[in-house]
Amino acid sequence: MSDTGTWTEHRQSNLLDGGAYFYGVYECACGNFISIGPLEPQFYALLRQQLGLNESEFDARMDREAWPGLKEKLNYVFRSRTREEWCRILEGTDSCFAPVLTMSEAKSHPHLVARKVFVEHDGVTQPAPAPRFSRTPSRIQDSTETDIAAVLRAWQG
Repeated sequence: MSDTGTWTEHRQSNLLDGGAYFYGVYECACGNFISIGPLEPQFYALLRQQLGLNESEFDARMDREAWPGLKEKLNYVFRSRTREEWCRILEGTDSCFAPVLTMSEAKSHPHLVARKVFVEHDGVTQPAPAPRFSRTPSRIQDSTETDIAAVLRAWQG
């Protein structure tokens, strides 16, 4: 990306490092956060429609000079509703949106529950092992009471 002129060394000035107003995290009215990332034009158009961003300044999304001002406008838009309200509007659409969840919220989020992202092992709920294979399921093999020093000694032979 550097060789094509689409990446700079300046922090938060690039497409995927917080520079682009349409790829980032925003605070909501309730103090919680949401994330957006509609990189492809069709997803960006959908998000604009759902947010009511009809102003022509949002047409030139790759105009880096406009990014800071448009980010401020989106800050204002997202602070106008709670995270729950944004979820009701945006979840289940192709707008490339997700709520930013706390760990306790993540454990009970329907999407993560359906994908079995968290498992209980020795009475402790924790992220499931990854990667997941269809023929060789992964599993947690050690107890939460594991003596780490003993494990390291065993590895040393």
